[in-house]
Amino acid sequence: MTSAQQTGAVSGSPTRYFDRHFGCEAAKILPGEYFATDKSMVLVTVLGSCVAACIHDTKLKIGGMNHFMLPRREQDPSNPVSLSARYGTYAMEILINQLIKMGARRENLEVKVFGGANVLRGFTLNSIGESNATFVGEYLRYEGIRLVAEDLLGTHPRKVYYFPTTGRVLVKKIRELHNHTIVERESEYDMRLRNTIVGGDIEMFK
Repeated sequence: MTSAQQTGAVSGSPTRYFDRHFGCEAAKILPGEYFATDKSMVLVTVLGSCVAACIHDTKLKIGGMNHFMLPRREQDPSNPVSLSARYGTYAMEILINQLIKMGARRENLEVKVFGGANVLRGFTLNSIGESNATFVGEYLRYEGIRLVAEDLLGTHPRKVYYFPTTGRVLVKKIRELHNHTIVERESEYDMRLRNTIVGGDIEMFK
């Protein structure tokens, strides 16, 4: 490993802070961001329709989290996943690539996935959360990466705490929302994705 810590973000850099409850450094992962590290810390995110994949190398004891959404494609509602899956593929591969750069091996990776709730109003049919959940399961099966735990779908947002060096995850369902922060954040993220092109091919490290 070339350094004690490796991090990155698809869009912006995760906010770092000290979590008093867990007594350690923390990083807050927002939509479009990812973070990978070998440091003993906690990665935190809040998910509505988005999905987060928590990926851990069981031998090297490093891990990372992403937070992504497939952009809605209104012109082809009969096929909501395939037209936008490149965004999810990008989010998964950029995190996996970062872990492999840090020394992880694909055969040692295990994944836990969360999110995909139906919280965005007006998306009941062909729910964007359901599309996100379907995509991540299909991606992991295709890539042959072990899925060891999941908490997907439903109607409630989730707050996820992930400990990347151990693979431990704590999930809290948010059953009462006192504001529209999550919905507004994900709606804005969906709009931004639909006006952005993911450019270039992604090189996978072997």
